[in-house]
Amino acid sequence: MTSTTIRAEDARAHDPDELIRLYRTRMNKGRATLGELFGRHVEVASEGAWLTGADGKTFLNCGGYGVFLMGARHPTVVRHVTEQLGRHPVAIRLFLEPQAALAADELIARVPAGLDRVHWANGGAEVVEAAIKLARTQGKDRLVAATNGYHGKTMGALSLTGKDVFQDPFRPLLPGVDHVPYGDAGALEDLLRTMPGRGCVILEPVQGEAGVVVPPDGYLRDVRRLCDTYDALFVLDEIQTGLGRLGSWWGADQAGVVPDILLSGKGLGGGVLPVSAVIAKRSVFSVFDKDPYLHTSTFSGSPLAMAAVRGALAALEEDNLVTRAEALGETILTEVGRIAREHLGPLVREVRGRGLLIGIEFTEPGLAGELLVELIEQGVIANHALNSHMVLRFTPPAVLTPTDVEYLCERFDRACRLQAAQYIPMCGGGTAHA
Repeated sequence: MTSTTIRAEDARAHDPDELIRLYRTRMNKGRATLGELFGRHVEVASEGAWLTGADGKTFLNCGGYGVFLMGARHPTVVRHVTEQLGRHPVAIRLFLEPQAALAADELIARVPAGLDRVHWANGGAEVVEAAIKLARTQGKDRLVAATNGYHGKTMGALSLTGKDVFQDPFRPLLPGVDHVPYGDAGALEDLLRTMPGRGCVILEPVQGEAGVVVPPDGYLRDVRRLCDTYDALFVLDEIQTGLGRLGSWWGADQAGVVPDILLSGKGLGGGVLPVSAVIAKRSVFSVFDKDPYLHTSTFSGSPLAMAAVRGALAALEEDNLVTRAEALGETILTEVGRIAREHLGPLVREVRGRGLLIGIEFTEPGLAGELLVELIEQGVIANHALNSHMVLRFTPPAVLTPTDVEYLCERFDRACRLQAAQYIPMCGGGTAHA
């Protein structure tokens, strides 16, 4: 390939008009529309908490749907992956492969006691599917999830994801699935009582895509007790909340519970590679133990992905990122809450979160989305909540510096001021603060 060709390709890759055309004609028209809505920015580089666009503009990444707890390209993760790439990136899957075994051992050392088997996969929905299959091997054919919970969009995972807008185009889904209000232990007991020995309960310790919904104190302990009482399997979906996101290694640790199956993903690959894992009690895993070909995936447990896991776990320890997530989360929750209430007071229903999973719920439809767009223009990336259009979410990395936090608060303040000028008069609640 000539240097002229390379330069032409670089130009094409940095041209938003060309990329929108390719998205629209080769990939997905809706994604092209979103690209235009979010400012036609083209992401080309990342490091730590910062993302760089093709035009050189930089953004503080407080989004990414929970993937970037360690930031982008953490040097420890990159070192592990680079070394493995130079040796052996993909396994033949007949011989013993050391990285998968070592990564499993290192992950088990950091989960609640009693969970001692790991099944590797590539994405969050995959491990939800694997958990459903493990439940079936235990005779649990009735699945129970929470309203507005999010567990993925493959057919089994979608059956658990509690949102009609995602489910309706694909019905019929899995039979034998029920949804109960999140945080309502009484409703769960009423349902489990009708299916003794057959239930499998799948919940998040904090509902992320529902808009950062934090359950009442003691709720997960009640769930564990009810699962024991009615001989149900308890699956805790920590794909988004685990590995320090909530300010502890796991939401299970905060709640003081040990599920039968714990699901991990997103940050597990260190923000470098996609990796997920089912972490189960030995008794639950027994059928998979007997037949290793019963549930497989060609690229699960690839040496390259396992190197990323080992790098991610090392980075969390070396940089004390779990503790940093707790402290940063307290600061950011306080500050964004103060700013939002100062400028948008009558429009703010609630500011809530744990660790570095933070949500602001508004009373006015459209405000969360417009504030997200405005934040991007101010140089900060946040997220909407897939199951709650009234909520703006922040999932910042634990590598933020004090200067980064100051930048976030300054830009959020500016974005809120601009939105207040449009929205406050609409609700008849006075004027925005000067």
